[in-house]
Amino acid sequence: MARHEFIPSQYHSILATLPPALHVESGDIVVTRTLDANGADQDGIVRAHGGNPMNGPILVRGAEPGDALAVDIIGMTPIRAHGWTRAALAGNVVDPERVRELPPRDKADWIIDADAGNVRLATPVAGLERMILPLSPMIGCFGVAPAGGEAISTATSGPNGGNMDYRGCRPGARITFPVGVPGALFFLGDCHAIQGDGEIAGTGVETAMEVEFRLSILKQRRQAWPRGEDETFIFTLGNARPLDQALQHATTEMFDWLMGEYGLSSVAASHLMGQVVRYEVGNVFDPAYTMVCKIEKKWLPHES
Repeated sequence: MARHEFIPSQYHSILATLPPALHVESGDIVVTRTLDANGADQDGIVRAHGGNPMNGPILVRGAEPGDALAVDIIGMTPIRAHGWTRAALAGNVVDPERVRELPPRDKADWIIDADAGNVRLATPVAGLERMILPLSPMIGCFGVAPAGGEAISTATSGPNGGNMDYRGCRPGARITFPVGVPGALFFLGDCHAIQGDGEIAGTGVETAMEVEFRLSILKQRRQAWPRGEDETFIFTLGNARPLDQALQHATTEMFDWLMGEYGLSSVAASHLMGQVVRYEVGNVFDPAYTMVCKIEKKWLPHES
């Protein structure tokens, strides 16, 4: 197992079959520094244009279609003391007749205090003068190259991952993606210091991060949509619009996971899911929404 310090020379606003920027072996650890969603680095200098520029792609030797790529998020550290958000809710998350009442979507600056472990508005807003939020780093956009020669914008998401904006994609979590092309071709970027469910303002607290992660091949693990687990839950992510279709993808992937790796019959999986499933909204801002289907590990018949 090797450890790689990955310094990108270029960034990408698509996930696609592109020339690899780094080659690694299964089980290797990578440390890299991301840009924020507008392409600014740790010094606030814009290094890339286009939304959510990604580091990568990283080729994992031996990964083939039909495998899965596991991404263990080991650590995330802010590398600058500021971030930004938009100052208004997205128009698509409120009643249509209320959209005109929303404030302008101006940029709001935030202070990130990594030592204290918190974030706060740089210019306090009336009523929120004492609002100090916990630092809670997460990856907004990551995944692998899609199959079939497709190129997927980092503005959206699909079976290969992408801009899912799920706050459960955080240190301590393992996310697995279905491999669509030889080498998997992994991309990563768009990190947030904190974000609420749904990314309903269209941003988290956008900033630049140092991210440490491990890439591992799971041979012949057939899955259709991203899966994940943390210390408490297993979960699946469905990406689509309308929202009910995203829920269907996430639910079907969990159903298949329980039968395929946990050995449950379709009846047993239905009973279990019907009573213990929990849902979370990953993102309802982007062209494809993200729904998350979760089950606490304590209810599983055995660990995979």
